[in-house]
Amino acid sequence: MDPARRAQLTARLRDCGEQELVELLQAELEHLDAEVVRTALRSPYASARVIELILGERRLLSSHEVQKALVEHPRTPEPRVLNLVPSLYWRDLVELGGNTRIRPRVRKAADRRLAERLPRLGIGERIAIARKAGPGLIARLLLDPNLRVIDALLDNSRMTEGLLAPLLYSDRARPGVLARIAENRKWGRRYPIRAAIARNPATAAATALELLAFLKKADLREVRADPRIDMSVRRRAGLLLGIDPGAWPGAGSSAEENVGSETD
Repeated sequence: MDPARRAQLTARLRDCGEQELVELLQAELEHLDAEVVRTALRSPYASARVIELILGERRLLSSHEVQKALVEHPRTPEPRVLNLVPSLYWRDLVELGGNTRIRPRVRKAADRRLAERLPRLGIGERIAIARKAGPGLIARLLLDPNLRVIDALLDNSRMTEGLLAPLLYSDRARPGVLARIAENRKWGRRYPIRAAIARNPATAAATALELLAFLKKADLREVRADPRIDMSVRRRAGLLLGIDPGAWPGAGSSAEENVGSETD
């Protein structure tokens, strides 16, 4: 479209009321480009009729900018939105998944589509996604094989202890990931996270040994009693509990019975 014509139409669209907006679009629909359509969709008078007119113009629907604007518009019928989501770029999908103003089913569809694309994306793209991903995608990204992605996730403002919990308590968690969480300046200082990592049999002995000094006696007893945990970690937990190493495993020793009766 000629720049002068575009500027003229854009100015008119901004001043239109609801009926005027519909009439102008009907008259100019064959000549509109993506920029003008986006202006029309930003109007507070962009009614369901305006959306219907744009959706009916296949030429306009081939534009990525128009697709994204329609997906984000609250008056676009949800079935049409869900049909448009797969054609969006990964950056658009990240934005949709984290936007609480977008309908829940649309956010879920965006997260699902993005999760399908993750294996084909490069490390830099996955890191960028991890920094902004919404809750629906965080669980999937915690399985990423690259620790730089995990670091980005841990700095994501949407990360919560609840989202980390399934990983922290899974004996299939990767030792390197658990170590990264334990070392993190934010999450590694929280007692429930320290305790969960120390008690996880999948945690590397070196990581668990560093955490034991911060644990309460009840958690130390859990560590010492768990046969799945590395023996060096269990022995260290016993020492911190004041149990004589010579009494190992000492299930009936008076030393252990005394410790077990203490209050935390």
